[in-house]
Amino acid sequence: MPEGHTLHRLARLHKRRFAGHPVEVSSPQGRFAAEASRLDGRVLVKAEAYGKHLFHDYGPLGTVHVHLGLYGAFSDEPLPAPEPVGQVRMRLAGPTHFADLRGPTRCELLDTPQVDAIKARLGPDPLRRDAKPDKAWERISRSKTSIAALLMDQSVLAGVGNVYRAEVLFRHGVAPLVPGRALDRGLWDDLWADLVTLMRHGVRVGRIDTVAPEHLPEVTGRAPRQDRHGGEVYVYRREGMPCLVCGTAVLRSDLAARNLFWCPTCQPA
Repeated sequence: MPEGHTLHRLARLHKRRFAGHPVEVSSPQGRFAAEASRLDGRVLVKAEAYGKHLFHDYGPLGTVHVHLGLYGAFSDEPLPAPEPVGQVRMRLAGPTHFADLRGPTRCELLDTPQVDAIKARLGPDPLRRDAKPDKAWERISRSKTSIAALLMDQSVLAGVGNVYRAEVLFRHGVAPLVPGRALDRGLWDDLWADLVTLMRHGVRVGRIDTVAPEHLPEVTGRAPRQDRHGGEVYVYRREGMPCLVCGTAVLRSDLAARNLFWCPTCQPA
């Protein structure tokens, strides 16, 4: 599932290419046809992201809410747009580019109270300047739930997924199964600040990089990471491979139906 930096990157791209202009909106697949007909030819006011949610704001006409889920994706290309290929839920065309949305979990036209209700259910997003990390700390500091599970709970923290979860815990030497209430405030502040830095970098470059310069392949002489997610990471999807810091084999287990990766030496219980 795309993590928060992907949605913020899309929001920036769509704001630059489509916002402030009348846009053509269609639903070649047909499942968004009625909503698309209401928006077709209207001005897209703005695009923004909150956590793993993307919002296209059309002013009084409403807001298109997109959640990509596991399989959703946008393809953005210069005009002219060819005939749609595959199950295109929504096609958005502006002055210079078009974007096709395929396979989202959600693509719906909402009014302002409905949008506000979605945002109200989400925890603070490290990529938003209006984020309030104290709100997340209030939940974490009282919880018996593991910090690994809390970081993935979108009502606690919005936008953090499996990669950022595993990597930020490794970078701060935190055992993933430590209860949230066992963390001290200083450590939480450090985790939050690191997430802000890592995720902003992800927005800029379009991939997740978490490895310090001294552990990069060109410094250590190891082979670069080969993975469809891209980027250099410490533990994510490195089960059985040596830790880049201490050499211990990286471990994996299941937590809330998701893979959990960590180094038992660098992240002692």
